Amino acid sequence: MLDKIEKQLKKLLKKTGVTGEFEFGRPPKSGMGDIAFACFGFAKEQKKNPAEVAKEIAEKLKLKISKSKLFDRVEAFGPYVNFYLNTSELTRLTLVKVAKKDFGKNNFGKGKKVLIEYPSQNTHKEFHIGHLRNVCIGNCLVELYKKSGYDITAINYVNDFGRHVVKVLWYILRSQKSKVQNPKLITNKQKWLGEIYAEASAYIAEHKEEVAPELDELQKKLESRDPEVMKLFEETRQWSIDGFAKIMDELEVDHNKIIYESEIKDRGQKIVDDLLDKKIAMVGEGGAIIIDLQKYNLDIALLRKSSGAGLYLTSDLALAEKKFTDFSVNESINITGTEQNHYFQQLFKVLWLYGFQHKMTHIGYGLVNLPSGKMSSRAGNVILYEDLRDEVFEKLKKETCRRHETWGEEKINNNTQILTMAVLKFSMQKHESNKVVTFDMAEALSFDGYSAPYVLYAVARINSLLAKSKIVIKKMKFDFSLVKEEEEKKILLLIADYDNVIKKALADYNPSVIARYCFELAQAFNDFYNRHSVLGGENKDLQLIRLALSKAVKDVLTSALSILTIDTVEEM
Repeated sequence: MLDKIEKQLKKLLKKTGVTGEFEFGRPPKSGMGDIAFACFGFAKEQKKNPAEVAKEIAEKLKLKISKSKLFDRVEAFGPYVNFYLNTSELTRLTLVKVAKKDFGKNNFGKGKKVLIEYPSQNTHKEFHIGHLRNVCIGNCLVELYKKSGYDITAINYVNDFGRHVVKVLWYILRSQKSKVQNPKLITNKQKWLGEIYAEASAYIAEHKEEVAPELDELQKKLESRDPEVMKLFEETRQWSIDGFAKIMDELEVDHNKIIYESEIKDRGQKIVDDLLDKKIAMVGEGGAIIIDLQKYNLDIALLRKSSGAGLYLTSDLALAEKKFTDFSVNESINITGTEQNHYFQQLFKVLWLYGFQHKMTHIGYGLVNLPSGKMSSRAGNVILYEDLRDEVFEKLKKETCRRHETWGEEKINNNTQILTMAVLKFSMQKHESNKVVTFDMAEALSFDGYSAPYVLYAVARINSLLAKSKIVIKKMKFDFSLVKEEEEKKILLLIADYDNVIKKALADYNPSVIARYCFELAQAFNDFYNRHSVLGGENKDLQLIRLALSKAVKDVLTSALSILTIDTVEEM
């Protein structure tokens, strides 16, 4: 809504002779107005002092501003022209806008189709908190694109045919032969596969030269679909698929399609052959197939091993082709850790050399570390999603029981589950996407500060106010002139900025913009609540308008949290 107000200001400023770029911002203090126009650019054009230009513009605008219901006055503050919005009119416009079902939505992406691929985890490995962050970012981007009118296709590309699978299968076969362990007796098979991968990686690292021929041979059998190998592959892969399905459902991931590497790897090998025929690729040392990308500062790209086995890049060539053939999208987006930035630059360049003209975007995010340092699946020092979820649940359940001794077990568990998901998702999204995150349990569970419990508690508090009032805020007449307090206006300005926040979050591919907004709005409401009574006093009209303002906060917070796929609770 503020963007529309700024458009009005642009028209007014143009009438005073202002030209060039229009840069608006927020004054550092509330007493300095609500919207600031920076005069630096225009002053430079005029070859004048910016402060003098600001005074001249403010004087020219005073008469025009006085005729508007929305603006109270205009003043010059140094090189800025600052506008003061009329609080009553701002209240009316904001409450009317929030009441509409499409509040926060825009049609920027109307008619455009975008495919988002995430989290692209591997079978035969664990699902850890790094994958959790990928899911959270992916979920948020899907919702942001939908809010902006795009037609979205969400897919998951699962690597089920890589070297890591060969390691696991080799180790299981080896263990079975020596009667070390029978995987059929394992209860949590997906978790067990992750443990096997770590054990196998450690053993192979120490006996690399000894076991390398066995691994190469097994990989050839896997890629040639050897019946005996495929039987073990399909059985163990299903363990991963079943485990992933439960996790995706719990995290509210809705994929339109799941594609497995085993389905497209053969096509990727044919594309490599085509690249060779077209002399885009060449035979390198030992018979490996490479593309020299050094003139693009992208080193040498390896397309096929000397053993003939494919790599990630081999399959990703086929995947790119499949995305635009099967789904008819305008753009494909990949979400992975920033350590793969170089890899995707190579992939996109190879596709370009191949004549691939479709738009592909890579969004890199920072990894999630342990307090002790970087996680590693190979080393086995990862925090599994399920383990972290269970620990958070137990801590929150204990706190919920302490706060609500009269609640039954079902209600406690339901509330705790919602809070658990909120804590995990908010913690993964409150930092800028490209920043490395170290998960801090105490900070994540805190009911004070930049946390999910703090934001959700603001919603629960408003629910309590609405329940106590027994008033249904719907099509009621309000006295907007009663909204006068500084804390109320801060809330209104934040709500009015919601659509801009959505646009910024999408433009930057950054869920933290939404998370920060939720916190700031919750904080603004708590400041208002702590300084002013909502239900107290005898002025019923004041109670009514403050309840309406409170409900608007709840509605916007609920909407913003839903972009982060976070649900709210009625009570806390």
